[in-house]
Amino acid sequence: MLEVSARVDPVEPEVLQPLLQDMWDTMAAAKGAGIAAPQIGVLQRVVIFGYDHNPRYPDAPPVPRTVLVNPEITPLDDTREDGWEGCLSVPGMRGIVPRFRHIRYAGYDQHGNRIEREASGFHARVVQHECDHLDGILYPFRIEDMRSFGYIDTLTESGLLARQPCDDDP
Repeated sequence: MLEVSARVDPVEPEVLQPLLQDMWDTMAAAKGAGIAAPQIGVLQRVVIFGYDHNPRYPDAPPVPRTVLVNPEITPLDDTREDGWEGCLSVPGMRGIVPRFRHIRYAGYDQHGNRIEREASGFHARVVQHECDHLDGILYPFRIEDMRSFGYIDTLTESGLLARQPCDDDP
């Protein structure tokens, strides 16, 4: 999981489909905003993300459901925003992570079609978080102030983090 993932070349829809189905199912079961292939033990440069509403991030706007193969991220300015993050790979914990506020991401969908989009705010955060997994980076590695990292229960009891209804889920 902490390794650099291999490029997918060529993009073969029939080969990707079982992996993508497993990823969508795993993400839905965890009520996640996205997931990367390494999180289910596949060291390939594939991420998925997107939802209409996410119980873990109830104030976040919708993010389009996206399959992104061999993603590339380009920050569009130097502005960074701090935000709470959690992860299937680091269960039961949250931390404040600085991320670029405005990015362009590119790659390919599950059919080999080129995707290029700009994203800002939470959408940009989700893409950066998932793509970090492809380089063996977990969100705690990016936390600048470790006082803003901990178990959900401890953070909510201290008043640093608002508890979400799904935080009680396994």
